Amino acid sequence: MDIYRNIAILEVLTRTTKTSQRKRGKRHTTSATAILGRVAGRSAKMHGLLERERLNAAVARQIYEARTSRNLSQTQLAELIGTKQSVIARLEDADYQGHSLTMLRRIADALGYEVEVRFIEPAMA
Repeated sequence: MDIYRNIAILEVLTRTTKTSQRKRGKRHTTSATAILGRVAGRSAKMHGLLERERLNAAVARQIYEARTSRNLSQTQLAELIGTKQSVIARLEDADYQGHSLTMLRRIADALGYEVEVRFIEPAMA
């Protein structure tokens, strides 16, 4: 599931209908996350998939932000941790599902961060 593509499509759709809905006085939702939540409905499986994709995107974004906060290119970070630039690019891709704790620790160590993992209770539907 390419959540970013789905969100982008929904954002375009909501932008194009926003003006016409405003003219008719209808309430509208422009939040792609809210729209995806509505599309998922009561399906626990769909909500689980959406949450997994959200988590993958969040990890990828944190890697990107940590690297750029240190003013490093993907190539420079790759050299620091002994890997290739393509590996860093893949880790920063929201669709990548293979983030390993070992690799996250290597990145964190190279950038002067720590990794935190938490187990939390699932949100009630």
